Amino acid sequence: MKEEPIKTAIIAVIIENESGALARVVGLFSGRGYNIESLTVSEIDPAHHMSRITIVTSGTEMVIAQIKAQLGRLVPVHGVLDLSAPGPHVGRELALIKVVNRGDPRTEAMRIADAFHARIVDVSATSCVYEVTGSSDKVTAFIDLLLPLGVMEVARTGIVAMTRGAQKSFQSA
Repeated sequence: MKEEPIKTAIIAVIIENESGALARVVGLFSGRGYNIESLTVSEIDPAHHMSRITIVTSGTEMVIAQIKAQLGRLVPVHGVLDLSAPGPHVGRELALIKVVNRGDPRTEAMRIADAFHARIVDVSATSCVYEVTGSSDKVTAFIDLLLPLGVMEVARTGIVAMTRGAQKSFQSA
């Protein structure tokens, strides 16, 4: 029997911003053995107490379909959308990278940052903190180039994404 290929899915969830709602979503993943590769969440509609969760996970088509169906059945969920399904979407990630160095390595790190359109957001005599945004591949490539130059710490946001074009990703709840 042929094995189904594993795919990465970017799933957006509109959920009520209430105590325990995020825990229920995460609990669904852990309880069924699904992995969360990236998770971002923020309130998007304070008047209606709604938040948007963006989850990056992976699995077969059947597993992804199960995840979406189970998310849709959770009580505080108002919408589930697979942004990685056919159709255009935009996804971005932000990272802060602290590099400790001086002299030539510092100059080289600044050249690399310029090539990646990264910004210096903090500088001291011995360190710089760079901010880079873009696709996960771009962020990873930037970090990989800085590693030999003295990377001390990395903080990544995870992916945020939405559909392209004039239509809303979600219809009003």
